[in-house]
Amino acid sequence: MAGSGCTDRVIGAILGSWRYDISAISPEMRRDYEQHLAECPRCHARQRFHRTLDGSLAVLTALSMLSFLFALAVLQRVKILEHVAFNILHLEVVSMYQMLVSAAVAGLIFSLIAFLLVMTTTPAPTYLGGVARDRARTLEARLPESIRSLRSRS
Repeated sequence: MAGSGCTDRVIGAILGSWRYDISAISPEMRRDYEQHLAECPRCHARQRFHRTLDGSLAVLTALSMLSFLFALAVLQRVKILEHVAFNILHLEVVSMYQMLVSAAVAGLIFSLIAFLLVMTTTPAPTYLGGVARDRARTLEARLPESIRSLRSRS
């Protein structure tokens, strides 16, 4: 990718400054940029890299939120923590639970803020929606005609 140059350095520089996101521009301008992305392997690869990065950030922050929710659920059920608190750490059960629940809630809030920042500052929602639409079209194309005809009626 580093060896091959951009076919149009002006458009490539514009696209690069926008992190190769053309989702929020007018349809007239979009045609030129889409044509450039189709013709220029460097810019196309950079756009795919940025969209993969955006999607990965969205997925990682969502998984982080789920893991903290799971930690909160586990804290409600695990009795071995009482043994650790009493015999090893010499804590009271209430203070131990409060400390762990506070840490899990803080992690959940931090993950939620990170997720919201990723979803508002990147074109990840548009990109992931496009990926989902493409995947749905692919799956629908694989369906037998009898099932596809039922879907078109409703």
